[in-house]
Amino acid sequence: MKRIVVLLAVLVLSTAAFAQIEQPVRWSYAAKKVSNTEAIVFLKATIDQGWHIYSQSVKEGGPVKTSFTFAPSKEYTLAGPTIEPKPITKYEKTFGMNVGYFENSVVFQQKIKLKSAKASAVKGKLEFMTCNDQKCLPPDEVKFSVPLGK
Repeated sequence: MKRIVVLLAVLVLSTAAFAQIEQPVRWSYAAKKVSNTEAIVFLKATIDQGWHIYSQSVKEGGPVKTSFTFAPSKEYTLAGPTIEPKPITKYEKTFGMNVGYFENSVVFQQKIKLKSAKASAVKGKLEFMTCNDQKCLPPDEVKFSVPLGK
């Protein structure tokens, strides 16, 4: 009986070791102070070959668009919307519509107005969906904190 339990445990552990969670997108962050009262936050997605993430402007009924939620702060306010480069636009049969997406890498930018010289970081979360030619992964949510520097 002990042998069966040990064999079962080894089988479960070895299977778990080979099961990998796919994470074809990695996020990195930076900020640049433009003046004493303004900064730009950069949110960069590095995307594995063959995968893509979607634009912020995907229409209703399509895939989950990339979105950014910035935490309210007494130290800064957002100055306009988060901007993105021009996406690749293609008809996707799965969704029955043209969708905008990014491959390889993309940098989103958010201008902020600094209310305080002591502003230290911009915090928030982002949501995105990753797909390739065969499948889409469930939407993912990532928290971020971007140091503003001095």
